[in-house]
Amino acid sequence: MKTESTALSFGGTQGVYSHSSSECNCDMTFAVYMPPQAADGPVPVLWYLSGLTCTHANVMDKGEYRAHAAKHGVAVVCPDTSPRSDNVPDEADNWQFGSGAGFYLDAQNEPWRKNYRMYSYIRNELQKLVLQNFNVDADRQGIFGHSMGGHGALTMALKNPDLYKSCSAFAPIVQPTTADWSSGAFERYLGDNPEAWADYDATLLVENGARLNDVLIDQGAADGFLEDGLRPWLFEKACQDAGIPLTLRMQEGYDHSYFFISTFMEDHITWHAERL
Repeated sequence: MKTESTALSFGGTQGVYSHSSSECNCDMTFAVYMPPQAADGPVPVLWYLSGLTCTHANVMDKGEYRAHAAKHGVAVVCPDTSPRSDNVPDEADNWQFGSGAGFYLDAQNEPWRKNYRMYSYIRNELQKLVLQNFNVDADRQGIFGHSMGGHGALTMALKNPDLYKSCSAFAPIVQPTTADWSSGAFERYLGDNPEAWADYDATLLVENGARLNDVLIDQGAADGFLEDGLRPWLFEKACQDAGIPLTLRMQEGYDHSYFFISTFMEDHITWHAERL
């Protein structure tokens, strides 16, 4: 595992790491922020999943999470959003598919199934790598993310409630099986298989019996993708019917950008810290 680490003025360290992934069959990059409290013992860890077209670096550059994570003594792991290599199939002119658009699922169709295994990569391989190499507490893990990454956070938490003890999201794609900007990717990654699609759809997972203790979602009311891509009211209805406590905050005047995410990042870090 190769690394570049930086000591930060307000405490803690941040590193960018690359390693050879057996799940994705290529080199993968991820970032880890470790708070100063990790010098005294294992700390809780938050997994942040980024959105379409992003890499691990977007939240590092614009998310403004480190000071809040340092305050609460929480580590933050930022994986990439897809495999990337000259040997990995891609569609360079399609921002909703391929590189930067792994959708946190395990592809079943050729030629994507060899590399696009982001669910198993994050859930299993990267999980093991982080626990082995960083002073984090395996029993205190939470997960959150933005947009496509919000979709990933919700589905991973719903499918692994014993692993992820807290969950939140910024503007998540709550029903990707029917959203304009994700259904096409699902068809190409997963084929004509409704059960496979439903396994990566937060709203359908709740409707089919998956459960969480509670969830926080922030959504910009001025988000241009709200009506066609995000539609948080679908997940809200499913949670109401299932008795899952959901805090859905519609933030007036905010769009889909990192200005929105950075504004409410402190609330999300605090939300997770209280539960971890």
